Amino acid sequence: MSVRSIRLSALSLAAIFATASAHALTLPTSALVANSVQEFTQDNLDSFTTVNLVVEPRGTTYVDKAAPAGTETPLAFGFPITKIVIGATLNIQSGTASGAALYFNRLNDDTGARLGLTLANFTINYLSKQVLADTTPKGGITVKQMPLYNFATNAPLALKYKFPLTIVLHEQLGSLKLTTQAKQALIQALELPEVTQPALEFDFGTLTQDVNAQFRARPVNATPYVAK
Repeated sequence: MSVRSIRLSALSLAAIFATASAHALTLPTSALVANSVQEFTQDNLDSFTTVNLVVEPRGTTYVDKAAPAGTETPLAFGFPITKIVIGATLNIQSGTASGAALYFNRLNDDTGARLGLTLANFTINYLSKQVLADTTPKGGITVKQMPLYNFATNAPLALKYKFPLTIVLHEQLGSLKLTTQAKQALIQALELPEVTQPALEFDFGTLTQDVNAQFRARPVNATPYVAK
């Protein structure tokens, strides 16, 4: 990637942000270095282990931090951001990771059944302060963009622009709490024992978003992930 190409990219983004001041618009980001990273807590990982549950990457999701000793689920997963919707006052209304997915894979020791739940095509809705995802139980019907988490803001969205090369967006969301719908989906799809269900009240870690005006080596596939 040449300096001229990076400069043109930055100038294009600057023009887009200027246009957004008058009109809401959708900004495709699959070609840019733009990622959202969810990092679980140790309580989450311990509760997964207790019920023989492993969370696995699917689609464009990647492992950002490996599983700590004694656990099988990675500590953090990364989701390439494929789209950002900008409001008329330059506020970010939503961000989407189309094509990214997580698979919750559980073995029921009592029955020997292999159970599963897919969460895919994540959207952060800043208006409702929720994370949404297509939710599909193994062998079941998909619920499109079901509210997954409610969140709070740990580090507000910050935009830094230095003419003519650098535009950077950064934020961190925390207090990720499962919605009532998400809890029921997990309980039913994974047949979670009642004694373990209080773990669904835990904080599910943080979501950190970073967007840079730099091109990826190859654009991310933004085709929505379909659970198999």
